[in-house]
Formats: sequence, structure tokens, C-alpha cells
Amino acid sequence: PHMKILVISGFLGEGKTTFIQTLAQKTGREYIIMENEYGETGIDGDLLQQDRLKTWELTEGCICCTRKNDFATSVLTIANTLAPEILIIEPSGVGQLGAVLHNLQKIAYACIHILPPVTIVDAHSVAHYLHTFRDIYTDQIRHASYLILSKTERLPSSDIARIATTLRTLNPTAAILATPYENQPTDWWQALLQPAARETVVSAYRSAVYIPDLENIAINGPQVPSLHELLEILVAMLRGYLGEVYRAKGYAPIGGQWTRFDIADKQYRVAQCAAMSADKAIIIGRQLHRSALTAAFSDSPIDT
Repeated sequence: PHMKILVISGFLGEGKTTFIQTLAQKTGREYIIMENEYGETGIDGDLLQQDRLKTWELTEGCICCTRKNDFATSVLTIANTLAPEILIIEPSGVGQLGAVLHNLQKIAYACIHILPPVTIVDAHSVAHYLHTFRDIYTDQIRHASYLILSKTERLPSSDIARIATTLRTLNPTAAILATPYENQPTDWWQALLQPAARETVVSAYRSAVYIPDLENIAINGPQVPSLHELLEILVAMLRGYLGEVYRAKGYAPIGGQWTRFDIADKQYRVAQCAAMSADKAIIIGRQLHRSALTAAFSDSPIDT
């Protein structure tokens, strides 16, 4: 059986999981998803499984660098045992696309094809992430065949044009989508699943490994008594009272209602969600106030 591999990368909070959910809806296909979250809790895997998408999680280490052999073995295991038509690989938000493709190339043979890779780019974060995480962020943009801007809805067209120019400078050959992907016709979605006319040559990939100096805190069973208190915690994170938080996401029953919350690039979102199999949260950043964050989610008063 032939298996096609679609790598969908993007930095922390760019919207990879939402894009994968949309891809599944628009194409009506069954996928196996192999994802590698940064941190010890698989948040996105649980969300994808709610959409009846089979998710295979690699939470130990990062598939782009530290455990290359485990990664290749896992892909071959999926090919040989589950034999999906399409395997979607969602690397960690701080994973290097170049290194992921390089590792895949070692196992690509007649029955395994690597599709042109996709990188999701949050339109609000480009300048910030290029400045703060230049090496990893640039790597994800340079090695993509498709650059898909997310969260463009509220941006003026002049801003979007400027961002597209920045991306074009970093990657002169990628197809750039600067309009909301939800509006794309079915054949655009199906085209993402077609192999390129010629296989991408991976010898050009630099094999430098950039280790992000980020830390993470995983919280199992977060306890937040009310929505009001959840908002207070999220605002405290955004204002830097609990360290420099780049990404936070989780879900828990709050006030009797299952609630999803997340922070990405200085914005927070809270929404009701269906009941999950377990409640958990992950916070990623620098100089995190570990004890204060743990206390904030453990039903005790915030101590900033």
C-alpha cells in the first residue's frame, strides 16, 4: 500500500490543529495524525480525536532533533500496521521543518511519498516571532511549499500585503494563501494531497539544530472555580505577572461547564467545549513562575 505524508507545521499557537480539523471536513477523508507536542500533555490530540481523527502522539522529545530514530521507526510502524492512505504529521510548534523533512527523506521509498509541506503562519505574529525565534521560525517558512496565513480576518489588506512580502523574501517559491482558508474550494483542499511533479530535494536542508530556550509546565486536572477566576489568570499571564508566557492551552470543567482556553501571541480565547476524557493544561514560555502558575490552577488564591 502507498502512504502519502503531509507535514503541517507552524509555530506555537499558529492554528495547526484548527487547520487539520478543517482539512478533514473539507476533504471528507480518513487520516492518521502523528503529532508531537512540546510539553508533557497531549492537548491537541484529544481535540482531534473528538473529530474522530485517529491521533498517534509522540510526546517524548521532539521529532525534529533528539529522537530521530524513534521518529522514523514510528512512521514506518504506522505505514506497516495502520497503512493509511495519508499520514498527517504535526510537529511541535518549536520543531524544525527542515529537520523533520530530512528525517522523513531517509525512509521515503517507492511506497512512501512526502507531499509538499504546509506551514501555517499567524498573520499577527510574524514580526514578533521573526525577531524572538528567528532561526526556528525562518526554518519553518523556508522549507514549506505552502504558506497559509491564519487569523487574517481583522487585518487591513495593506498589512496582509506587507506580511506576504516578508514571507516571499524568506521563501521565493512557496504558494502563499493570504485569504481565509475556510473559503477555498474543495479542489484546493484536494490539491494539498497531491504529490509534487518532482520530489523536493532534501540535500539542500541545513541540518543545524536550534533548541528553543523555552520551558513548559504541564498541569493535570486544573482546578478553577469560576470563569471570572480563569479570566483573571489569563490576564495575569498576558501581563507578564507569571513569567513570559508565549503559549498556554487547556480545558477543564469550570462552573459546571467544560471550557477551552488558550493564549497565543498576546491574545487569549475562552470557549465552551464538549466534555473531554481528562482535564489538563500546558503553559510554555520563559522564566515562568512555576509555583505561582501551579497554585493558580489548583484552587488556591493567585500569588503573583
